[in-house]
This record gives sequence, structure tokens and C-alpha cells, in this order.
Amino acid sequence: MLKETIMKNKIRYGIIGFGLFAERSIAPAIQASVNSELIAIQKRSIDEARKKADSLGIPYAFDSAENLVSHPDIDAVFVVSANCMHAPETIIAAKAGKHVLVEKPMAINAAEAKAMIKTCRKNKVKLMVAHMIRFSPVTQRIKELIKNDAIGKVTAVKSEFIYDGKVSHRGWLLDRKVAGGGPVFDIGVHCLDTIRFLLEDEVISVKSQLQPLPTKDKTESTAFISLKLSKGTVAGILCSYDSAIRRSYIELIGEKGLVSAENFSWNNTTIRLNVSLTSNGKVMETREEIITVPNLYEKEVTAFSDCIINDTLPPIPGEEGLKNQKVLDQIMRG
Repeated sequence: MLKETIMKNKIRYGIIGFGLFAERSIAPAIQASVNSELIAIQKRSIDEARKKADSLGIPYAFDSAENLVSHPDIDAVFVVSANCMHAPETIIAAKAGKHVLVEKPMAINAAEAKAMIKTCRKNKVKLMVAHMIRFSPVTQRIKELIKNDAIGKVTAVKSEFIYDGKVSHRGWLLDRKVAGGGPVFDIGVHCLDTIRFLLEDEVISVKSQLQPLPTKDKTESTAFISLKLSKGTVAGILCSYDSAIRRSYIELIGEKGLVSAENFSWNNTTIRLNVSLTSNGKVMETREEIITVPNLYEKEVTAFSDCIINDTLPPIPGEEGLKNQKVLDQIMRG
């Protein structure tokens, strides 16, 4: 199958868990990708799946992940289902020989993430976690500034991601058994992954304040997280469903300057990157860089298809998701 796919130079995808997010963001991204093709979707109702597939010009519709991955024309799946289904559906797909691109959070806990990696490795399929912010030119530019020592050693990072959870179409948002965690798993993981990616460093200490305290049935709705990384950087993350507005923000404080961006997580937009450079405690230069951000979902799909076609490592392998998951588990323990 892989040889045939390489000759075609297009990876044929099925989407598992075709809800509103998949319809609005993932399906258009696959259809727009130059090396990808969307040929199947899965919903719990076969009638609804067929109706959606017909309206979007998608050839195949299924009512279960098992049926979808059994189709021989499908090369890879994008798992976009509820968090609690990421691990079992990834494992089902891997055992059927399908490559897997899975939404964040990778899983409900680190044990599940390890099982996903092990099964994909055993079945010789590729596994990538969909942390699309890594593909943003804003993120890439911040990373370039750090590498070029423009702001000096990064001593602290502040990041937030907030929105009104009541407007979400996901009825399971606060259901602990389905979601695993509230804003920590949903949007805090974006902040966490971006910090790790930018600093190329790992978290060694975690403290968190969760409100309300999660129970076995219900998640937190707001969280503040304090992190320490191995090279000495400290970081703070605020994530919440209890906000009147939707906003994301990141700021990196260095010994020679600062860099920040509001709505760093957005795509298909223009973002202002603010840079302040200092000397002897005085601001010597302040500038605003205007950065055009493309469709990041399309970029992540294209990158995953490329690694399948060329048989290279995924840019965000399962091991990266596992590192995030271990931190998420610590956060939820408070």
C-alpha cells in the first residue's frame, strides 16, 4: 500500500469522529492539502455520515472506526473524536495498518499515550499529534529570535488561553470521563506544547491551582499552572472556560529583551509580534512585526502526508505527545 501511495504522491485520509470541528477545520484542511485527499468520514449515525459525505463530495461514509479502517483505499486517519476515544481509535487504526494523525490532547493519561506509541511502532505505522501551533510562522519567528540570542537567555514565559466554555458545541467539555481534563487538556496543552517547543526544554517541576477541584465525574473550569524547566526557565499558564472573551497570549522574558504575541494560537489571520530589546536595563528598540498566518491545519496535514510519502519521522511524533501528557497528568493531580 505504501509503495502505491508514494507513486500517487497523495495520502488518502479518513476522519474518525466527524463532528462540527472536523467539518469546519479538518475536512477543508485535508481537501486543500496538495498531497492529501479526503475519501471517508465516520459518524455514529450511518445516515448522518452518508448525508455529510454526500454534501461534501466525500466518497465513503461509516458508522464506526472499525469499519472505516477496514477499507483498503484509506492510507491514514485523522482522529478527531472525543478525548477518551483517541487511544482506542488510534490503536484500532494502527492494527489495521493505517497511519494516525491524532488531535490533542493525545490521550486521557500517559499510560494510554504509551500504548498508542507501542501499537503504532509494532504495526509499523506513523503516529503524529496535531499540535498545529508549531507550524505557525509566529511560533517559528519567536524560535528564531531565541536561537539568534536576540532576547538573551529566556528566564520566564507567560501564556494564557481563555474562552467561554458555554458556547462550545461539545456537550462533554466538563465530563471528566470523556474529556479527561477541562481547559488544561483542551487549551492549556497548546500553551504547554508551545513553551516546550520554543525553549527546546522539558518540564521538571509542576504546581497547579484548579478551580473547581476536579472530581471523578467533572473537570476543572479554570486552572493556573506553574512550571519549571530543566534549563532554569520558569513558566506560568492560565487556561479557562470562564472567560467572557476568547484570547490566547504568550510572552517570553529574556535577559536582553522581550517578545510577545496576542492570539498566537490563531490561524488564517494576521498577528502582531511585539519585540523589545534592552541594554543595561533600558529599552533600546521596540518594534512590531506583522506576520501572516496561513491555515495551520492544512500545514499539519501536509507535513504528516509528506512524512508518509517520504518515509521520514513525523515532525510531532507520539513521543512528544507523551511528554505533554505526563505533565498534564501531574497538573490534574494538583
